[in-house]
Amino acid sequence: MQRRRDLSFCFNDEVRGRMWNNKCQAIMLVMVTGFATLCANGFAGQMPNVVFFLVDDLGYRDLGCYGSEFYETPAIDRLAREGMRFENAYATCHVCSPSRASILTGKYPARLNLTEWLAGRPERDYEKLHHGEKVTALPLGEQTLAATLKQHGYATANYGKAHLNRDPKSYGFDESITGWVRSYYHPFSPTYSRTLESTEGDYFTDKLTDAAIDFIERNQDRPFFVHLEHFSVHDPIQGRKDLVEKYREKLALLKRPDGPDYILEADPSSPTISPEEMERLISQDEEITHREARVWWVKQKQDNVQFAAMVEATDQSLGRIRAKLTELGLDQNTIIIFTSDNGGMSASNQYRGIHHSKEVLNSRYASSNLPLRGAKGWNYEGGIRVPLIVHWEGKVPQHTLSDAVVTGTDFYPTILDMLDLPLVPQQHLDGVSFLPALKMRKHQRGPIFWHFPHYSNHGYQSPGGAVRSGRYKLLEYYENETLQLFDLVDDPGEKNDLVKAKPEIVGELRGLFHRWRTEVDAKMPFPKTANSKPAAGARIQN
Repeated sequence: MQRRRDLSFCFNDEVRGRMWNNKCQAIMLVMVTGFATLCANGFAGQMPNVVFFLVDDLGYRDLGCYGSEFYETPAIDRLAREGMRFENAYATCHVCSPSRASILTGKYPARLNLTEWLAGRPERDYEKLHHGEKVTALPLGEQTLAATLKQHGYATANYGKAHLNRDPKSYGFDESITGWVRSYYHPFSPTYSRTLESTEGDYFTDKLTDAAIDFIERNQDRPFFVHLEHFSVHDPIQGRKDLVEKYREKLALLKRPDGPDYILEADPSSPTISPEEMERLISQDEEITHREARVWWVKQKQDNVQFAAMVEATDQSLGRIRAKLTELGLDQNTIIIFTSDNGGMSASNQYRGIHHSKEVLNSRYASSNLPLRGAKGWNYEGGIRVPLIVHWEGKVPQHTLSDAVVTGTDFYPTILDMLDLPLVPQQHLDGVSFLPALKMRKHQRGPIFWHFPHYSNHGYQSPGGAVRSGRYKLLEYYENETLQLFDLVDDPGEKNDLVKAKPEIVGELRGLFHRWRTEVDAKMPFPKTANSKPAAGARIQN
């Protein structure tokens, strides 16, 4: 260690001869005692702390600093002003578990074969394909980011929605309070009744923040890694009551924006629906009718007061954590990474018609991702592009905007780079450190990929995948090998399909995508026949 080498000059023969007097003995005693204290404390405060603030289902446009005009997020907006905000950050999957696994392992979901949320959507009789083979828990043997940081002396904690079907303590966390939320108000769930102390009236987001703050206080004298995986803003869509009332009043004063509240989005792998037929489907708001046509309602406006309250409660959580870091004198030595596990839930979880009251709809459709297309559960930008803010005082330039393309696999090597710790290239195989971008240098990450060999809970789309390389993004749907191509620089809303206009780029990206699938041994869906059976890991509906 550098500190030990700096002290060694005191113990060579020449120096020992010069220093053999009472004054120098006293100096040596002070220095050696100080060095011993540093060793005993593990060089307390020297290594930066890491707070990874992961929000569930937070869409790209759900923050003030990303353009929301309805939701209020002053703490997150301040973090963006005091750090770096990314315009082209992506989750590795449009649903939660695969995305979360990528963050911790540095591997694509397809390489892990953890390609669906756990336990996953049951196969349905009307689906043409069997879902691809998958694992149903984080594979054993993965050396997670938490385990690596723990090896380097970090205290590690995981709070909230781990959702990898294993105890986080088995893959690198010292402490964990995790589980599924059934209600944001006490009691939250049977699991949290045992692990998270709460009383009548307590709100889950606040109590989870309490747990994270407690961990920070208890570990302030050593480096720590807090993986705070908020269940918010995932459904059930239940805002904190005081904030719900605030947004009711705010909404009442706002002018209603033009345009429909919801639109029907068709499966691109199905035949084109005529405008007349689409009008019929809009008027016949029935599950069986829409299932046969393979259309799904998508929310177009940010006007859900319950969801707005959830967003602001999550914002307050970040504000409280930053205030505690400042109080403890840790704010200048703590890296904060703020992001989401996938895009916003503008398409409902399971089919939900829109012929209900506003109150019912607010419980089923969270937000709007416009101007991005699609939603959680879709490979359009609305399902996979996410907010990302990185803050590190004195290290990451303030009030900066990066157009670098980054994805969930990249956090593992980036954090190690930021901490000046050795990389683990055999583990984070698919990750590329974006430290150059954080230093305002050019960062060419290369192509990024998505693979989802399942039908989504948030639409009737065919299983499919995508690749983004440079400005272009190609989507492939596995039922009929349908393709779509978009120029994300000129058309981030993915309205203008360029498949016919740019066949050379289509061929190049399709070849790149197929080679990648082979490289990672991506498991594919397969046709149903009279004798076929579901693949390993499939969930069968009772």
